Amino acid sequence: MTFRVLCGQLMHETNTFSVQPADIPAFEKLFCYRGADEIVSEMAGTNSETAGFIAAAEAHGWELIHTVAAFANPCGKVTDDAFEELGGLIFDALDANRDVDGVLLALHGAMVTETYEDAETEILKRVRAIIGDDIPIAVTFDLHANVGPDVADLANIVCSYKTYPHIDMAERGRQAGDLLQRAMAGEIRPKTFLARRPLFEGADGGRTDAGPMIDLQAKARGFEAEAGVLNTSINAGFHHSDIFDVGPTVLVTGDGDDPRYQAMAEELMDDIWARRDEVTNVYLSPGEAADIARQHNYNGKPLVIADYADNPGAGAYGDATNLLKSMLDAGLRDACFGAVRDSEAAAALVEAGEGATVTLDVGGKVDPNFGGPPLALTGTVVHAGDGTYVCDGPMWAGMTKHFGPSAVLRVGGVDVLVVSNLMQITDLQQFLSNGIDPREKRTVGLKSMQHFRAAYEPMADKVIVCDSGALASPDSSRLTFKNIRRPLYPFDAIEA
Repeated sequence: MTFRVLCGQLMHETNTFSVQPADIPAFEKLFCYRGADEIVSEMAGTNSETAGFIAAAEAHGWELIHTVAAFANPCGKVTDDAFEELGGLIFDALDANRDVDGVLLALHGAMVTETYEDAETEILKRVRAIIGDDIPIAVTFDLHANVGPDVADLANIVCSYKTYPHIDMAERGRQAGDLLQRAMAGEIRPKTFLARRPLFEGADGGRTDAGPMIDLQAKARGFEAEAGVLNTSINAGFHHSDIFDVGPTVLVTGDGDDPRYQAMAEELMDDIWARRDEVTNVYLSPGEAADIARQHNYNGKPLVIADYADNPGAGAYGDATNLLKSMLDAGLRDACFGAVRDSEAAAALVEAGEGATVTLDVGGKVDPNFGGPPLALTGTVVHAGDGTYVCDGPMWAGMTKHFGPSAVLRVGGVDVLVVSNLMQITDLQQFLSNGIDPREKRTVGLKSMQHFRAAYEPMADKVIVCDSGALASPDSSRLTFKNIRRPLYPFDAIEA
């Protein structure tokens, strides 16, 4: 029997404190493909959930109905127009194909729209309203999903990323597809179980290369080795989102309605609660980080400074200047820094052209209260281009992405990458395609929390982490939360 499966990818991690909304152009700047021709040509063979769906369809001989594959860089709330237009591609296609045997969805888990605090639950409710209760739905989530309690009743199968840096997107898509095949064939009756605690953030932000997630994932793998356990998903949550259901969750997908699946989810959540205060990063000030770089004993491999707080991957504006100023003040030589998102400055530098000496303000233009004011810089344009690159690192391998008009301004001993589109540093090609080889620099300053580690840590002598005071600062006391559920640790004293 040939199964007919409808699939779609609609993802956004919403920083509700950002003043920059996610509209249709915001999705198109990262990727936004509509229909089978665009989706297959651009996504097949890449490290993406949709590629995993395509691989599952080929392996099982499905008729795969493609709808949309769209992902906007984290920023403020998704506009209602964008949600209805892109989500509508999924809902309208389902309405026209109500006889599908299954549904595969790649969702982030932390999308907030102008109307819906929990957009993923709204998507699943609309899908269920169209196809009814008997058709199986398999969902992939980002490891940083804020999962609402209704998801356990709406989705039969949940497969969240197991890595941070995220390098298993295609693998999770394929896993979700393989489990959906078994469900459609009647081999399993999957059901999802969810556990959470009154916890704002936990599991050390989800990083899987150090800290409590190593033990949590090991225990989860042990559970998955037991009969009937189809998947365990540990979600660290996304705490830059002022919503009721913010925080970590555990979801266990099991075959049937065995109470031990709920017990497994609760046990993993107990472990997250017990280790809720563990943090492995040491957050340096910009001055401290620059001073370490100045004194670094160069041995042919660079010191990497991650500007954690200005991570565009967490919805920060990408234009914080505090770390760059400290690097320049320290007189660092043979260094690079990027990417500063400043479309106005990027356009001016591209227009000036390579070899021009330019004086202009860079960065700090969205809100200088988060990460510092614009810097008046004088330097030489050493590269100008359209900002297009193809990822070749562990994350997003094979995906084509676009910084938009981009340029490199050499200021003293620092090459500053200035771009038009908001995007965190995850791949060496982001520098290489702009004429900078970070492997040959003494110091690499970059804007990212954790994803950079997949490509940059292997080539670094040392990695240090900086809190520049930007919008994604680990210091949540700088923000005012109004919509989170209460009581919630650490805002409230809660007995263990």
